[in-house]
Amino acid sequence: MRPETIPTVSSLLKSCARPSHLKQAHARILTLGLHRRIPTILSAATLAYLSLGLLDSALLLFHSVRSPSPFLFNMAIRACAAGGRFHVALSLYSTLLSSGLRPDKFTFPFALRSCAALSDLRLGKLLHQHSLCFRCSSDLFVAAALVDMYSKCGDVFCARQMFDKMASRDLVCWTSMISGYAHNGLTVETLEFFRLMQLSSVKPNRVSLLSALLACGRLGSLRGGGCFHCLGIKTRFEHDVLVATAVVDMYAKCGSLELARLMFDRIDSKDVVCWSTMVAGFGYHGQAGEAISTFDNMVDDGVMPNAATFTSLLSACSHSGLSEEGRRYFDSMNLKYGIEPKMNHYACMVDILGRAGKLQEAEEFIKQMPMEPEASIWVSLLGACRIHGDLDLGEKIADKIMNTDHNHAGYFVLLSNVYAAKSRWTDVARVRKLMVGRRVNKDQGISLIEFNNQVHKFGVDDKSHPHSREIYTYLDQLSVRMKQLGYVPLVDFTLHDVDDESKEIALSYHSERLAIVFGLINMIPGTAIRVTKNLRVCGDCHNAIKFISKIESRVIIVRDANRFHHFEGGICSCHDHW
Repeated sequence: MRPETIPTVSSLLKSCARPSHLKQAHARILTLGLHRRIPTILSAATLAYLSLGLLDSALLLFHSVRSPSPFLFNMAIRACAAGGRFHVALSLYSTLLSSGLRPDKFTFPFALRSCAALSDLRLGKLLHQHSLCFRCSSDLFVAAALVDMYSKCGDVFCARQMFDKMASRDLVCWTSMISGYAHNGLTVETLEFFRLMQLSSVKPNRVSLLSALLACGRLGSLRGGGCFHCLGIKTRFEHDVLVATAVVDMYAKCGSLELARLMFDRIDSKDVVCWSTMVAGFGYHGQAGEAISTFDNMVDDGVMPNAATFTSLLSACSHSGLSEEGRRYFDSMNLKYGIEPKMNHYACMVDILGRAGKLQEAEEFIKQMPMEPEASIWVSLLGACRIHGDLDLGEKIADKIMNTDHNHAGYFVLLSNVYAAKSRWTDVARVRKLMVGRRVNKDQGISLIEFNNQVHKFGVDDKSHPHSREIYTYLDQLSVRMKQLGYVPLVDFTLHDVDDESKEIALSYHSERLAIVFGLINMIPGTAIRVTKNLRVCGDCHNAIKFISKIESRVIIVRDANRFHHFEGGICSCHDHW
């Protein structure tokens, strides 16, 4: 064979712009037996298949190459990672090592991307060690991939360590850290890191902006979210449907449903995520009628709902006590839209029936579920039993939950309270002992309020704030005025074996009350007070805030773990249904 044959065949393979042309060339090579006479031909054909995105054919051919080069390995790993074949990419990396070849700075970024996609922190750390052994960890792209891997695997501490060691950082590195903080619930760190990025003269991209909006929504930072909305307009991301949807979500979660609806109406091409976000927004603000109307408009617009849409819709029905409507939409999932209900949909239905006081029906519904119910479903019914005073059924369900392997602090607290209501103090002690044995700590109530571009945090009976003395004095005075108007502490919400006076004191200084009084002291009269709490507002605080809104003639908006409460003139938007 002439020497010029090899480059001629390679050039022919590279010139194939269509899959059909490449397959014809490949067939010609096999017919002429060139693959047996020219070993590199199979490698060239594999690269040609990879370049056209024909991954299955490329991998089949790759495994017939006698001794693949590091370059061919790298291209195959890269193609698998880009094509979502993450397990295959990592298998190829393992094969590369077992073949005695050395991975290089082109190998690690895509192998690490696969670890990140699979959330495989153990393997990611192993690859980090390999990158150190092969002296590739200092490369900008490898370091950026390490930051991204650690962030997506939930180890933001190691991600930050890698980030701080980098000699230079590009937008991808900054974005990886910001999104890592955001998706791991570190909202304050997300916003601080975004500010550092701006101070470093790095312009944000869509992902970093989405992370910042997500963080503001979680914090309930309306002013901060508004600033990022303006930044989205300035950077021309406002028409991107993902950013626009994140803006809608942020305003809804910060308590401004009016702005959320305004931004929603401005989006031209709404996808199912956008529609579902607006349905959810109306739902947790207690406007089930608007949520249902939005759902109907979505279907009329030709956008089919997905499982997440129904979760939002069923939650809206639950928060507003629409049990019949909720059951109708639940049944329509499979019958009309071909969507098989998942565990969270069944949980919503149990919550709907429980809130409506249909406790026996809810129990039968659970028994008829096609899958084994999670502990959370029984806990939902247990909470309903407590609210509606059916402590006999609650006692039976509590015993059932005790036999499950759950470690959620809220479950234990509810169990303890139900047993306490039945004076089963031995079981109360057993629950507390279980919490200690399983190392379960009760979640501490935390409330946030934004003032002067700063988010202030309060805990239960918290005296760490600089204005604590002023806050407690004002709150004590307010308590006197509340009692004069007829406020009576609901001590049943602290079901422990202590006297009523101790229970009343325990209720008086819950975190949301401290945050609200801070707002009353510092904010201009007439300004709405917006508070975000990490747990469900207790019944007594809910009752107290109604009195506070009436005495102070203020709109008070509280977002708890379940929904929004708009208090005004002594009335709450939830109509005591939450």
